Amino acid sequence: MRRTTLLLFVAIAAAVPAKLKLPLQPKSVRFAVIGDSGTGGKPQYQVAEEMAAFHAVFPFDFVIMLGDNLYGREGPDDFRRKFEVPYRPLLDAGVKFYASLGNHDRPSERFYKPLNMDGKRYYTFRRGVAQFFALDSNYMDPVQLEWIDKELSASDAPWKICFFHHPLYSHGGMHGSDVDLRGQLEPIFERRRVSVVFSGHDHVYERLTQQNGICYFVLGSSGQLRPHGLKSSKQTAAGFDTDRVFELVEIAGDELYFQTISRKGETVDSGSLARRRVPDASAARAPRLQTCDLLFTAKLNSAKLRVQAIQLQQFFVPAALDNRALFDY
Repeated sequence: MRRTTLLLFVAIAAAVPAKLKLPLQPKSVRFAVIGDSGTGGKPQYQVAEEMAAFHAVFPFDFVIMLGDNLYGREGPDDFRRKFEVPYRPLLDAGVKFYASLGNHDRPSERFYKPLNMDGKRYYTFRRGVAQFFALDSNYMDPVQLEWIDKELSASDAPWKICFFHHPLYSHGGMHGSDVDLRGQLEPIFERRRVSVVFSGHDHVYERLTQQNGICYFVLGSSGQLRPHGLKSSKQTAAGFDTDRVFELVEIAGDELYFQTISRKGETVDSGSLARRRVPDASAARAPRLQTCDLLFTAKLNSAKLRVQAIQLQQFFVPAALDNRALFDY
């Protein structure tokens, strides 16, 4: 009996997810993040199981996928084994998946309806206060660059979040930062006030310190893993390279909360970010208005002094004295 009770306790403990660190605020935007996931192997299934367990206590509405959604063959059985089966509990719960294309993905993936790409290499969608922009970093052609600049400019969402495969900043030992892609995208992201960027490709987890006001995440270890493949630097705010992970995100008002979790249910990183704020044009004009007010006040005071001087002159200044001498100093 004692052994049975002990086994039951262990089973229950294993089924209970690690402590949730997200606030679960009402009407918040809740989603999960996975990258480089589609191996069809046991670790991918274990990450998917942990995602489903956390969904029970943190009911996120959708998942963004950072590319390399299916490795190797992409026949009907592969889509079933590398996507439909592992994520079936989430799909049955109504969770939607929004994918971006990685270097191991075939362009035809965009026609697979469960990935919600609607046949497009790049696209955008909005959820509450956040607008998401999925890009195809395999081929960043001028047309796509013009599109993302235009879409970001037109968006009035308080939170602008981009996701794609190749990272602009990364200290993964295998690939690292895509400097050429950074030169194309970062000026647009900075000009259009992007808040957060998610990428994969390097099979590690890394959160970068903010770069020019933007927070970059690298999460390429939801199926694949390069053990001890992170070469952290001063730009690394947090990193993890010894197990597979996924990430939970909650956006509530001006705060974004995140929690990165391993396939064993351990929290490997968590925290919050404040929304990037657009400079207040009225505040920028305030000093100019104050200067104008001071000048106007000075002119009024000067005029009063002139009137008073003229009045005094009538009593104390000889008529032969040029009145202008009182003021030309």
